Order: sequence, then structure tokens, then C-alpha cells
Amino acid sequence: MSPEMQANRPVVYPESDGEPMADNTLQAEWMMTLQGNLDACLPHFVGMNNFWYPREGHPEIRLAPDVYVACGRPKGHRSSYKQWQENDTPLTVVFEILSPGNTSNEMAGKFLFYEEHGVEEYYIYDPHVNRLEVWLLRGSVLRRVLEVDDFVSPHLGIRFDLHSDPSRLSVWRPDGQRFLTMVELDAERQNAREAQRLAEAKARSADADRLIAEAERDMARQQLARLRYLSKQARQGAATPEELAELDRLSENGS
Repeated sequence: MSPEMQANRPVVYPESDGEPMADNTLQAEWMMTLQGNLDACLPHFVGMNNFWYPREGHPEIRLAPDVYVACGRPKGHRSSYKQWQENDTPLTVVFEILSPGNTSNEMAGKFLFYEEHGVEEYYIYDPHVNRLEVWLLRGSVLRRVLEVDDFVSPHLGIRFDLHSDPSRLSVWRPDGQRFLTMVELDAERQNAREAQRLAEAKARSADADRLIAEAERDMARQQLARLRYLSKQARQGAATPEELAELDRLSENGS
């Protein structure tokens, strides 16, 4: 094909490389937990495992971070993140969740890509050994943060806690709520529904008790009025034998 024909062809930016999103369920769980919770608590665009194209006209320059945040970019669905269509805003924060299949060469390549293209916060988490690495952009270089326990993300405000559960990283939202997995979220919803059901049942029981008490008060007032009438009839000698018997019965019940 001639150079002229090639120049007129539109540039194709693939949406998938055919690789699986995750190598195992633990990695997938962490990706979904981070993406879902970040999307819920942040006003920015949060993506997961889709291509980032930092340079227009160069579809070969791309990488698909596990989870990322583009601060200042609006929420919405995207097939890929084309930086020139996003006010030339690079990804601000990137998370990579390690699996046993990740090689040191692969991770070194990702590191250089993120550093070159301006990622400001880079997190690498290995859920199999509960190890977290934090890298922050200083000038044009990503520098490692040595103290990561209770580290707070400068851009996101979330806190990383490695000591509460030695086997698992805990991530806390700016409002103090912990990031929950889908299973934990479902359990929380079930507990909330059960608590609501119990509260509604308690309220209905209280209403029933109130109605019973009101009925008893009405009945007592009626009986008292009847007792007063029968007593008056008896004092005046105007009570019938039936009324006298009723008066004795009511008096015995009230005693």
C-alpha cells in the first residue's frame, strides 16, 4: 500500500488486547473492590483494565492499568482513555494488583511507562503476601515512599492500613468508611434490610400495644359509667333484678 493511501486511513485504537482481565479471583476481587469503591467516593473518572493512549496517532503507545483515576475528568463510560480527548489530562493515580504471573521485566516496563507519561501516584499491591508499594511523582521521577502503613493518598484522600488485618490491606475512604468487597457490601445490605424489618415489626407491635391500651381505657371508662349508673339505680331503689345482678358482677370484677 502506498504512503499516500496509508496516510488517508483512520488510526485504529484497539479496545482490547485479548488478554484476560485478571489471572485469578483474588486479583479480580481487588480490582473490582478498588474500582467500585473509588468510583463511589470520588467525583473523578475511575477506570479499570482499559487502554490508556497518551499520544494521538500512536496506537502502539498504550497500557491497560488494573485500576486508575483521572482527576478532574468527568464520570462516564469509555472504551479506552484517549488523553487528547480528555483535555490532555494524563492518568493521575494508577493501581496495579500483582498476580503470580507478573514478571519483573513486565513490571519494570509498566513503571517506566507510568513515569514517562506523568502518573503522579503509583500503587503496586500484592494481595498474596499483603505487600504495598507507593510511588509519588517528584519532578519527572517516581520516588518510592518508604512508610506506607497509614499512608494517605495526596490526590484521593484514601488511607492504606496494613496493621489492622495483617493478612489483608484495609483501605479507608475520606469519610472513614472502609472499602468493602462485593460480598461484604451484599452482607451489609442484608443486615440493613433485616434491621429495617425488625424496626418495622417493632413499630407495628408498638402500634398494636397502643391500640390495645386505648381499647382497654375505653372499656374501663364504659364499665365505670355503667357501674355508676347501676349504683345510682340501686340507691334509688329503681334497679331491676337483672341490673342488681350486673352490679354485683361488675363490683366483683373491679375488686
